[in-house]
Amino acid sequence: MQPLRPGDRGPAVADVHAALRSLGLLPPAGSDGLEPGLESAEYDSGTELAVRHFQQVRGLSVDGRVGEETYRALSEARWSLGDRLLRYDPERPMRGDDVTNLQERLLELGYDAGRADGILGPETEAGLRAFQRDYGLTADGTCGPATLRALRQLGRKVTGGRPQLLRQSASFVESGPHLIGRRIVVDAGHGGDDTGFTEGETTEADLVFDLASRIEGRLAAAGATVYLTRGRAQGPALAERTAFANDARADLFISLHMDAHSSEHARGVASYYYGTGSGASSTVGEQFANLVRREVVARTGMLDLGSHPKTWDLLRMTRMPSVRLDSGYLSHPVDRLLLLDARVRSAIAHGVLAAVQRLYLPADADPPTGTFVLP
Repeated sequence: MQPLRPGDRGPAVADVHAALRSLGLLPPAGSDGLEPGLESAEYDSGTELAVRHFQQVRGLSVDGRVGEETYRALSEARWSLGDRLLRYDPERPMRGDDVTNLQERLLELGYDAGRADGILGPETEAGLRAFQRDYGLTADGTCGPATLRALRQLGRKVTGGRPQLLRQSASFVESGPHLIGRRIVVDAGHGGDDTGFTEGETTEADLVFDLASRIEGRLAAAGATVYLTRGRAQGPALAERTAFANDARADLFISLHMDAHSSEHARGVASYYYGTGSGASSTVGEQFANLVRREVVARTGMLDLGSHPKTWDLLRMTRMPSVRLDSGYLSHPVDRLLLLDARVRSAIAHGVLAAVQRLYLPADADPPTGTFVLP
């Protein structure tokens, strides 16, 4: 869809207004309670401010515009647990805040419902069926009135930490410290007609593909099985990239980007992992995002911009710990000079390799940041 932005008018804007009002982010339509005409609905400054607030709270990119991800998030936010029957549909998985609430409730009760990402997939259905069997309900995988009553009557069983953190951490510790046989998908952002940020003959798409190739070589030398989501001239859609990683049954997913901004002061390295900022998150993804960012900063001397939870589809739709690494700003003269240097890109690749290896090491064998060198 074409993003909606300030100055736009029409039925699509009216739909956005209705969603924002239902969430309490816009005042009622008018003192008389009547909705204005659909064609006259305007995307004004108040709408932009409400959209920015919603994006911030939901872990989306805060640009004040309503693109596909923001529109989908607005639609999902309208649902509360109990508004509809919830069941698994492999062709069109149900999405919404009610699904997130169901997943969080099952996780609190100690059932493995997968990640609390608001998408009702096979893991959530399996967790729901297990709960229904244990409570003496019909284990049909459908969350209806009887299941809702049971969920509301029971108190939390898992305490002392997020249950998904306990499961994911235990799984990684038990899998051993080696990288041999690990399946890792490396995603070079942009590609094809989408060149990303361009400065002269330098394009973000070319630089991140070069970086992805360097990372692929180092991980493969360490024994991992590495897949790239695209070739040098290809530009797959976001859904194709996430589906590729899921079909490969990858253990890790790393998406590579380089940023740009109109501000002359914007520079540095940031990493992102799936999370809402209010509890639901990919805990191993969060750990990996911190590791890879710190390793890259230590080896390049670039500014550290921290790690941040986001609900971008790139991180949400992948079924394994996933991280997006923004390794500098091509719009900043200092960062750009560093990123154009092949030695710096090699240092970033070494940093990614070190972060991947450290993710699988036990705590007592984990070396200080910036010091790990693969034997």
